[in-house]
Amino acid sequence: MPCGPPDGTMRRTLLLGAVALPLFTRPAAAADLVVFSSGGLNAAYLMLVPEFQRATGHGLTSIGASSMGAAPDAIPQRLARGEPADVLLLAEGGLAPLEARGFVRPGSRVDIARSLIGACVREGTPKPDISTPDAFRQTLLNAASIAYSASASGVYIENEMFRRLGIHDQVMPKARRILSERVAAVVARGEAELGFQQVSEIVTVPGIAYLGTIPEDVQKPTIFCAVVTANTRQPEAAQALIRFLASPEAASALRRTGLEPLARN
Repeated sequence: MPCGPPDGTMRRTLLLGAVALPLFTRPAAAADLVVFSSGGLNAAYLMLVPEFQRATGHGLTSIGASSMGAAPDAIPQRLARGEPADVLLLAEGGLAPLEARGFVRPGSRVDIARSLIGACVREGTPKPDISTPDAFRQTLLNAASIAYSASASGVYIENEMFRRLGIHDQVMPKARRILSERVAAVVARGEAELGFQQVSEIVTVPGIAYLGTIPEDVQKPTIFCAVVTANTRQPEAAQALIRFLASPEAASALRRTGLEPLARN
C-alpha cells in the first residue's frame, strides 16, 4: 500500500484533529467543577455540558445565578456567603465588583458571546410594534404592565432606557423587576403584558411570542464572559471549560439561543 503524503481530504482531517486534540484530550485525573451560570448564557451552556463532560471526563455541577443584584441566588450573594464555585459565567457589568472583592482569578476573563435585549408578549395576544423608537415608546406607554430583569438588561432599562425615551415617570409605576425567574415565564403566565430581557433568556421559554430586539437607538449590547474563581482547586479544568465555551465548536449552541458567538480559533 502506498505511503505517500495524505491527499487533501485526509490532510484536512489530520489538521482538524491536531487542533482539537488539546481541547478534547482526557486529562489524567478528572475534576468536578461547580459553575455559576447567568441566565443569558445558561441555555447554551446547558446544551454544551454533555459534550464537554464526554470529551474531558470532568464533571460539572451547574447552578443558575444572575450576574448582579441583591437576590439571594445572585452570583455576588452566593460568593459572599462562601458558596464554592470554580467558574463564573456572567454579564461583564457584574465582573468589576467581584474582581474588587477578590473573588476572581486575575487575567482569567474570556469573552464568550454578545447579547441584545429582546421583548415578548404572551402567546396568542396582539403583537405591538417595537420597530422604531417612536413606536417602541408608544408601546411602552400603552402597555398595562411591564416586566424586566433584575440583572444587566433590567438595570439598564430602569436606570437609562426609560429616561432616554422620556417616559421614566410614566412607565415605572406599572413596571416590575423580576427576581430569580425568567421574565418570559412571568409574561407567559399573564402576570405582565410586556417583558424585556436578554434574547437568549426569552426565546427558550414556552408560552410567549417573541417580538424581536428593541430598537438600535435604545439598545444596549451585553458581553457575557467566563472567569475562574480565586479559590478554585481545579484551575486547569476550569480553564479547559472556558476554552471550550469560547471555541468555534460551541458557536452553534450559542447562536441557537440568540447569542452572537465571540469564538476564537
